[in-house]
Amino acid sequence: MSKKIPYAVANYEKMVNENYYFVDKTRFIRELEKYQIPVFLRPRRFGKSLWCSILECYYDINRADRFEQLFGQTDIGRNPSPLRNSMLVVRFDFSEVVPGNDARELQAHFDQVCANSFRVFLARNSVRFDGLTLRDLPADGASALAQLQAEISSRQLPPLYIIIDEYDNFTNQLLTARQDDLYRELTTGDSFLRTFYKVIKAGVGKGSVAQVFVTGVLPVTMDDLTSGFNIAQIITLEKHMLNMMGFTQAEVDVYVNEIFSEHDWPAELRRTVGDDLRAHYNGYRLLPDADETLYNSTICNFYLNKLVINDGTLPTETIDHNLRMDLNWLRRLAGSDAEIRRLLEMLLFEGTLSVDMTMLASAFNMGRFFDPHFLPLSLYYLGMLTFQDEYMLGFPNLTVKTLFTEYFNEMEHIDVSRGYTEMFRQFLSDHNLATLFDGYWQVYIGQIPAQAFDKANENFFRTTFYELCLRYLSHHLMFAIEVNHPNGRSDWEAIGRAHTTFENQALLLEFKHFPRAEGERLGVLGWTAPRAEEIAQVTGYADDLQHRYPRLTVRRHVVYTVACAGFRFFSLEPPWKG
Repeated sequence: MSKKIPYAVANYEKMVNENYYFVDKTRFIRELEKYQIPVFLRPRRFGKSLWCSILECYYDINRADRFEQLFGQTDIGRNPSPLRNSMLVVRFDFSEVVPGNDARELQAHFDQVCANSFRVFLARNSVRFDGLTLRDLPADGASALAQLQAEISSRQLPPLYIIIDEYDNFTNQLLTARQDDLYRELTTGDSFLRTFYKVIKAGVGKGSVAQVFVTGVLPVTMDDLTSGFNIAQIITLEKHMLNMMGFTQAEVDVYVNEIFSEHDWPAELRRTVGDDLRAHYNGYRLLPDADETLYNSTICNFYLNKLVINDGTLPTETIDHNLRMDLNWLRRLAGSDAEIRRLLEMLLFEGTLSVDMTMLASAFNMGRFFDPHFLPLSLYYLGMLTFQDEYMLGFPNLTVKTLFTEYFNEMEHIDVSRGYTEMFRQFLSDHNLATLFDGYWQVYIGQIPAQAFDKANENFFRTTFYELCLRYLSHHLMFAIEVNHPNGRSDWEAIGRAHTTFENQALLLEFKHFPRAEGERLGVLGWTAPRAEEIAQVTGYADDLQHRYPRLTVRRHVVYTVACAGFRFFSLEPPWKG
């Protein structure tokens, strides 16, 4: 039976039992054991829940007889640590907590989620607890956990390993919804949440709790809880831990090669898939001096799952919209719609935000998170930006760049659903990129507010034209921008999909932008042919593309844009007939 892709599968036992592919990260278990209470944070869709499941299986004393089955083929299985299968494991998933409207309602939801975890724990360990059931425990989560710890001590049972997944999910929802008073109530005084973590701290001190692993997205809640849980060790920025979640290039290569070997798909498709994955999901540099960039693992599986299900047909949809951050987060972080617009324009026009490295910290409270000066790093923690170098943050990949283009359209009320049908239908008939670009300029750029249009540049035109084509033509062509080649980085590419009229065809478009004064001085809008330097650039990229994919016929184009004025578009080869 062929292996399955573990997209949306966060249960390690299921992956082993039902023959899923597995990228082995278990070597990091030994690294984690250097800490007693590690807190490790990553953006959404980086595989945090699966890692929690792996830890649960590894440390649970009840799974000792299945260790070889579960871990025999893994790194940690070949060289296990002394702590393997030595503890009673209780796991909490706080993404299930519904925030509610007040502290009482929120506590009721929190206690119910805790009760569900205790029910599973007691069922798994019923022999050790002599029939103790959930009914024998207090109703509130903190008191129930305290009683369990007391039972462990009095019965001289193995200690607890506590796993907390999505620890900040519900508190982050409070922040997004601007329920600041409720958030402060939870993280100060004798709130039920602070009491819960104090119980864990007390258990560590008494020995009934041996290890704790906490994961989530932001350090804000952990920092605001610090006085009640000051034993936590936030290891998010520890260099030796950076690759614990997310895929490295080497891991992706092995993973994809295994898929292609099993399915016996052609080498050229393998190159295309590798390029697609790299452009859309790689690029997360979590420290300026990180040894390599990382792939977003869950979204990588999103793509590969579609590829396998459709027997090697390249996915037309590359964006898992579960990755999309609610626009309310941007509103909250930026402080006002005017500041959101300034942020979006900066990113879409310049592509980067400057960052003060002295502000990078593994812990910070709510006040700092919403400090406008901290905004670039807030976006970094949310996975929207990543380090380009020690001075700049930028988009990690095309997926995030596309999401920010959508934010821009939403903020500026730019309609991307109406008025485009005829121009794209015509392109499918005549394959004329010049006519399509003219339609984009008239319909899309025509909606851009004047204050934004005055500042628009090459990066903006390239990105928005890419996003619009992706939206309407992804069933016919694969699109990419800023693609690295031996001869440099091409601006805009489209490669025809198999079994379409574009098969074995490729389009290259080189952008060149001029400020208005320079454009008028050079008379750009009156040019009748492209300049030699742009022809040389796009020709070099065409040679590179054809060398990589010999079957392709590549058509080259150059477009010159002039701020506030217009454009000139040149096709170096005529459109082909479908």
